[in-house]
Amino acid sequence: MAERETPKSFESGFVPGRHIIDTYGNGGFRFAGMSHRGSILMLPSGVRAWDVLEPRAIDRTALRPVQAEAAGIELLLVGTGLDIAAIDPALRGWLKDFGVGLDVMQTGAAARTYNILVAENRKVAAALIAVA
Repeated sequence: MAERETPKSFESGFVPGRHIIDTYGNGGFRFAGMSHRGSILMLPSGVRAWDVLEPRAIDRTALRPVQAEAAGIELLLVGTGLDIAAIDPALRGWLKDFGVGLDVMQTGAAARTYNILVAENRKVAAALIAVA
C-alpha cells in the first residue's frame, strides 16, 4: 500500500517560494497544495499570512514585508476585497521611493493578474484581502 503524501502546512504563517493562487473566496485562498483562511501577502520569498481585514488597514506597517523585499519587486498588486478602495497617495509615494509600483483592484482581479505576471516571471508581489 502506497503511503499518502502529507499535505503541506501553513501553520507557521509562511511558505517559501513563488506560488500561483489556485482559488480564492470563502474567506481565504488555496495555493501550493494548501489552503489558508484570511488575507495573504505573495512575495518573492514566499507566501505570508497577512492580518489586514479591510482596505483602511493597509498602511506602512502592513506593507513592511514588501519594503523588506523591494529589490525583487517592481509591481505590488493590492486586492482590496469585493470593491476597489482608494489607497492613501502618501503610501503610493512611499512605495515608489523603494522602486515599487502599485496597482489597486478587487481581490479576484488582483489574484488573476498576479498569476499571469508570475507565469511571465515578472517581479510582482500581491497583498490580497480575503473575500467571502
